[in-house]
Amino acid sequence: MFLEDFNFKSINQVQSNSKHEDKICPHCLRIFECKVGSISLCQCTKVNLSLAEREYLATQYTDCLCYQCMEILSFEYKMNLSYKSISWRF
Repeated sequence: MFLEDFNFKSINQVQSNSKHEDKICPHCLRIFECKVGSISLCQCTKVNLSLAEREYLATQYTDCLCYQCMEILSFEYKMNLSYKSISWRF
């Protein structure tokens, strides 16, 4: 089985599932289940994001991210803020 065949089959399986919306994370390309109909059960509620972090993610992505990537990108945002706040004078 070729990798192209596997990816094609995975995408078809995502499109055929109608219980919740299966999505592909635009950052890591993992398939995850979005429970927009039951938002309190959705995986995105596992991550606490500030308004600034949400805006940062919204400028880079137009669709849902998996919670692992939301955590990674939230950490990246905080690190960038920390580096910007350091006075590099010695």
